[in-house]
Amino acid sequence: MKRLALSIGLIAVVTPVASERNPLRNAYFGETHMHTAFSLDAYIGGARLMPADALAFAQGKVVTLPDGTVMQHKRPLDFAAVTDHAEYIGEMYSTMYEDAPGHDSKDLIELRGLKDIEERQNWFLKYVVSSNRSTTPQHPPFFAGPETAKSAWDVIVQAAEDANRPGEFTAFAAFEWSGAANGANLHRNVIFRDSNVPKSVVSYIDINSEEGLWEWMRGQEAAGRHLLEIPHNSNASKGRMFPDTTSAGDPLTLDYARTRAHFEPLIEMLQVKGGSEVHRKFWAADEFAGFENADSIQKHSGRVFHRRDFVRGGLTEGIGYEFTLGVNPFKYGFIGGTDNHNGLMSAVAEDNFIGAHGPEDGTVDRRRNGGIIGWIDGRDLSIGSLAAVWATDNTRAAIWDAMKRRETYATSGPRIQLRMFGGIGLTKPTDPVAMAQEGYVLGTHMGGTLPPGANAPTFTVYAAKDPMGANLDRVQIIKGWVDKFGDANEKIVDVVWSDNREINQNTGKLAPVGNTVDLATAKYTNDIGAPILMGSWTDSEFDPQEGAYYYARALEIPTPRWTTYDAVRVGLPLLEDVPATIQERAWGSPIWYTPGN
Repeated sequence: MKRLALSIGLIAVVTPVASERNPLRNAYFGETHMHTAFSLDAYIGGARLMPADALAFAQGKVVTLPDGTVMQHKRPLDFAAVTDHAEYIGEMYSTMYEDAPGHDSKDLIELRGLKDIEERQNWFLKYVVSSNRSTTPQHPPFFAGPETAKSAWDVIVQAAEDANRPGEFTAFAAFEWSGAANGANLHRNVIFRDSNVPKSVVSYIDINSEEGLWEWMRGQEAAGRHLLEIPHNSNASKGRMFPDTTSAGDPLTLDYARTRAHFEPLIEMLQVKGGSEVHRKFWAADEFAGFENADSIQKHSGRVFHRRDFVRGGLTEGIGYEFTLGVNPFKYGFIGGTDNHNGLMSAVAEDNFIGAHGPEDGTVDRRRNGGIIGWIDGRDLSIGSLAAVWATDNTRAAIWDAMKRRETYATSGPRIQLRMFGGIGLTKPTDPVAMAQEGYVLGTHMGGTLPPGANAPTFTVYAAKDPMGANLDRVQIIKGWVDKFGDANEKIVDVVWSDNREINQNTGKLAPVGNTVDLATAKYTNDIGAPILMGSWTDSEFDPQEGAYYYARALEIPTPRWTTYDAVRVGLPLLEDVPATIQERAWGSPIWYTPGN
């Protein structure tokens, strides 16, 4: 085919409109992790949507998948980034463009002709798993040279430029560096702030360590560019996402901590391959830790879950390193993404999940009885998550800057609004605008750091339901800290909740909100829960000599999981080994406290 022949609904050139700035900031929802046909694994799985198509879909345009399925968002996104794997984008350029070097090679003719699942799986194992999960990844024999990678990057950047409409829709130039030494998932999504981008990007084939990636990023900054990166899928990192040594096995240093904190302000909380906040095995006292645990990831690549594979464990490790090194290398805000490999931005509707990997999970039978080779059982898949930011306007600069300062949160799909401020003497909120005004003047926003002091901080929280979704059950604050003996501690506080329930004085637990889900029809009602929750909590056990983090978690009332919608839609029994209902949620970036000297 000729260049862009696959594009559907290309965006017309429009005159940028002035963006009305809100100094108290608006909530914007988007996608920071997804793949198109420019990713070899996605193309092997049948993806044919291109970056321009994915960005058109994000804006509410209709797209048609190779099997004829027509997809359209009910609500457009506010911002999006295509994050195709930098590994093999040159090979994919050769695959898809008739005038590209290497297009007629024997291997690429075979790739374009792949039909059944077994053929696709063999290609995935041969050209992706065997190379990219080794310590010495290599280009395949059909790589036609670095100029093809530059040409592919040009297409990706141009798609973002064409789709970007300041004040209406923000499109970022981005890519994924897919480090996976010995099968440990250490992938990072790199996002540029503006159109000042390099002529080419680096892959795990070019640079084999995260430290090397940061050094490349430092060179980009020296050239006047602005970029950040987001680690993802830490649940599959085999203990290496929050390490106690460098990739070379050396002890962590102050320079390592500073560099990592500078380039990695955020981390992904949930994607199609499961949740990375916590796991019920390690956080049994957290009654909501069993959310999308994706246990079957452990069947592949020697992955066995560790406490330090999960974000809450990493946050606590970071406090310890701040004490010993002087800088916290794991000072992460939270953000969402899907890792969708069909080219579909933020396809996060539980009632319309069609899988995320082509025919691997593209039918009800495959999702119930099959799986994603080398990764996960189909029934363990999540729908992924949304990225949310609090920004002054819908522009690249404002949204990227919100990411950089960590004023972000993640949701498991619904467009919940979630906010938290921390400070001394903040008043109990009754109005979200007044809460934000006071919070910015007297405290700090999500992602910020409290100043050292002897007084106990107060945290104010606000959550509003998705206008098209379920009511809210509660808002919690999770506190983690390291005490003077060096021991890690945590506490989960139910701050505000619906339906006039009370805390049980014997157990310290809040009674469940109830459940209106009809499993026979996969329907629920909003007869329980609340549309808006606001409250505050003062940390009466605060010790000014102990470092701590605090983050908000808002939960919806129970609703059907996608597996239940699948079963009801085709008249099959519910799966017995996965939950029939879930409580969708949002996670707000932490606020930290660091003791003074």
